[in-house]
Amino acid sequence: MKEITGHTILTGLLGSPVSHSISPMMHNEAFKQLGLDYVYLAFDVGVEQMADAVNGLRNLNARGFNVTMPGKNIMATLCDQLSPAANIIGAVNTVVNDNGILTGHITDGTGYMQSLKARGLNMVKKKMTLLGAGGAATAIFVQAALDGVSEISIFSRRGAHFARAEKIIARLKEYTTCKLKLYDFEDDSILRREISDSHLLTNGTSLGMAPNIESSIISDITMFHKDLFVSDVIYNPRETKLLKLAKEAGCATANGLGMLLYQGAEAFKLWTGKEMPIDIIKEKYFSE
Repeated sequence: MKEITGHTILTGLLGSPVSHSISPMMHNEAFKQLGLDYVYLAFDVGVEQMADAVNGLRNLNARGFNVTMPGKNIMATLCDQLSPAANIIGAVNTVVNDNGILTGHITDGTGYMQSLKARGLNMVKKKMTLLGAGGAATAIFVQAALDGVSEISIFSRRGAHFARAEKIIARLKEYTTCKLKLYDFEDDSILRREISDSHLLTNGTSLGMAPNIESSIISDITMFHKDLFVSDVIYNPRETKLLKLAKEAGCATANGLGMLLYQGAEAFKLWTGKEMPIDIIKEKYFSE
């Protein structure tokens, strides 16, 4: 274990619960590999204590920190400035502290798009269909639109997430020419139509996550086509029912481990200005 010095720079994670997080191992290993005098700690902080904790980290001159649920939306109100994606979404998962000025970023979408590139998938000027409009799905469609995806069809059940997605899509249209369409899940024929000319299908919901591993939004294998890339934000199990069905249809697939890895790598770069040693971290903590 590396020694803490009088110059050690503090980074960390705020949220509740956080004891299960892989982030401390991932970032501390990356710091060690690059010989950086940084440390990453997990702090169990609830919503009520978030403002006090952030003020404390600012005054301690921590370089930055991650924020997990349920604090992402509150964190957006505590920052001095926001990245374009964080501003559109109204949520922050990574904060950079520059001499007391806190800038909020949302690296989930960036991590997802980077994970696609790592798989050799370039989505510029292509169409994607996205299942869900919760936090992860929203970060994905906002970043995808900003990154040059030409068309995104989003499916969500009517309710709070649907209404929020409508507002975010309206704001996003001020930043991008991406054609964004929001549909209810009520009609499978619409979903089939949108998937038919999509290059990418992404499950941005928790359906299929352990322990409910036999659940899948799509159960009809004829929904897929061989040129479709199918991804899932879920990484437990490593292969969801959706991905199994997609493989049966001849589709290339990817689970949520890549998004988890690359969103962390983006935060690491924002704090240190250096690239995370992806291959080492992937082999040690993200082997499938």
